[in-house]
Amino acid sequence: MVEDTGKRTETSSRRKFILAGGAVGIAGLAGCSGGSGGGNEAGAGLESSSEDGSDGSDGGDGGSGDPMLADASEFNPAEPNWEENNYLMTAIAENDYFQGSQTDLENMRNQDVDEIAHGEPPRDLPDDESEWVDPDPLIFVDKPGESGQAQYQETIQPLLDRLEETTGRTVEWQPVDSNAATVEAFRAGRGHLGDISTGTSAFGVNLGGIVPFAVPISPSGQFGYRLLAITRDDEHDIQSVNDFARDDVTVTHSEPASNSGNQAPSALFDQFFDVTAGEDYEREFSGGHDQTARGIAVGDYDAGPICSTCVDDLIGSTEDIDYDDFKVVWASNPFPPGPMVHRYDLHPDIVEGIKEATIGTDWTDTEYAENTGEAEYVEIDYKNVFNDILIIQRYNGVEYESGNL
Repeated sequence: MVEDTGKRTETSSRRKFILAGGAVGIAGLAGCSGGSGGGNEAGAGLESSSEDGSDGSDGGDGGSGDPMLADASEFNPAEPNWEENNYLMTAIAENDYFQGSQTDLENMRNQDVDEIAHGEPPRDLPDDESEWVDPDPLIFVDKPGESGQAQYQETIQPLLDRLEETTGRTVEWQPVDSNAATVEAFRAGRGHLGDISTGTSAFGVNLGGIVPFAVPISPSGQFGYRLLAITRDDEHDIQSVNDFARDDVTVTHSEPASNSGNQAPSALFDQFFDVTAGEDYEREFSGGHDQTARGIAVGDYDAGPICSTCVDDLIGSTEDIDYDDFKVVWASNPFPPGPMVHRYDLHPDIVEGIKEATIGTDWTDTEYAENTGEAEYVEIDYKNVFNDILIIQRYNGVEYESGNL
């Protein structure tokens, strides 16, 4: 990871680096690519808003003390207008704003990308057939579950059964407790296929020999997730990412390699709000998105970035927190979800079977789709679909070493 030096001159030079190179682009990821009147630069209008009382002075929303808090009925998914509005997370849930659309996916797939933006490309199948791996059983490595006990083997069992049919191999499910453990399983050859988190994918490619080959689409046709910048519902003085830089605000990220929990906010907050994690605020790590949400809810932290679908899953699986417990002060455009992957050296016949069970199988209206939120898998080119993730990691100076996970 890039070292926090505390020197403004170094971060200023990074801010001059315009992150481009795709149909989505970093400006689009900033959640400001909407229609007319929405502003074309993230953070536009934030300074003037603070001059008008966004520091928590009186006014706004029926005496709530938050002049920027808008009613859920005013939320426009096409143009949220974050520079002027905050919303309770209820508005995000009611408008299905936790994910993007298949159009967002197609934009990612159709980017004109000549080469990998950061790190190495996925490794090719060895030319020497003696180096091909033909294991039995196949070990399916599942990424860490953000909702703890909410993720069980029976949830994924229908896919494992289908994989056994199409590969002719026994398939064993292997849960892990960290992203580092996921990458290590593949690196050591103890994992052969599975899924991996978005931010960890490049580590898996560079360290673990994985090949990302597909991403899921939800039963409603939605795709991916967003980075949300959140605080508690009663934090009336926190109305934008700019407020994260105040001395009296405690901000938490989730884990170093997490995209929405650390990598994306480290780049996007810096690029578009002039707020640098580790310099303008002390960056604590909660240990995961669940811990971030719970920590903010109970007051251990005041604010932080979080994965939209992770907090949605958490709220859906617990009774002690609700959407109205959180306020959203900003959201990005969609990111790709964690991909399905296989080791680069798996026998081609096995890879063909894996793709038949995923890309070649329609899971719509099945128990698997209901339990996992994954109704179909769409083939991807890592270079294109993960281009913006790699640009963010390049911006942050990420080095693909196991100690940085």
